[in-house]
Amino acid sequence: MCGIVGLFLKNPALEPKLGEMMTGMLGTMCERGPDSAGFAVYGSGDAEHVKLTVRTPKKDFDFDALAGALESEIKAPVAVSHHDTHAVLTLPAALESEARAAIAVMEGVKVVSAGERMEIYKEVGRPDMVAQRFELSKMTGSHGVAHTRMATESAVTTNGAHPFTTGKDQCLVHNGSLSNHNSLRRAMTSSGITFETENDSEVAAGYLTWRMQQGNSLGEALKKSLDDLDGFYTFVVGTENGFGVLRDPIACKPAVMAETDDYVAFGSEYRALAGLPGIENAKVWEPEPGTVYFWER
Repeated sequence: MCGIVGLFLKNPALEPKLGEMMTGMLGTMCERGPDSAGFAVYGSGDAEHVKLTVRTPKKDFDFDALAGALESEIKAPVAVSHHDTHAVLTLPAALESEARAAIAVMEGVKVVSAGERMEIYKEVGRPDMVAQRFELSKMTGSHGVAHTRMATESAVTTNGAHPFTTGKDQCLVHNGSLSNHNSLRRAMTSSGITFETENDSEVAAGYLTWRMQQGNSLGEALKKSLDDLDGFYTFVVGTENGFGVLRDPIACKPAVMAETDDYVAFGSEYRALAGLPGIENAKVWEPEPGTVYFWER
């Protein structure tokens, strides 16, 4: 079944409340996906640095020691911010490849996401508890997406939780099922796109990256997916500066959107939006099937 929420703030004055608003939205979707949850938040950043969000199976992992070891390897400062089983390592963007190579040989450490502004957190458990563990309510930023998962096509694991990312500052959450994901996976693997799970949603995320590598904009990639992806789905995607929504041509999965002068919000159900400020004056509508919606700032 799964549940999706997304929030794009037009008004920068609301950025300190992004995490608080998303926490309320995510909490309403627990029964749509009690297995695991995750979210992407687009906060501060600069072009000279890259954020690598990493995770380990251990809540008490010594991320400070990891950052120190990484500094020794890449010969540059590494800032670290702790978030339960995850941490954000901020380092010079020019040294990302060297940093990834060093992390790859560190036992039990996995890179979850990379970008100038994007941080991704995900774990197994009830969505409201996952949000609490990572202190989502304290996070700030311009936009974010979140997902509650009810596993149907793959195991309940942290790897299988959404969001999925296959590009810098780019992520996707998905409600639905793709019937041709295995054939698409094979085609993209031969083009150099790599996958870590059997989840069809990771294939959808990889598809967007694959199309963009061919020179398509994200909007064009989403439009092409209507011809190339077979199944029923709702996608909500995030980029460094944007937020997009796409439903399949039949629009099997529930979806509702709301827009005010301050924000654009998405929910699998209206109750996810009901607590947002000014919702009583918002334009509320059901996104049309087979139509790409995209906002940037």
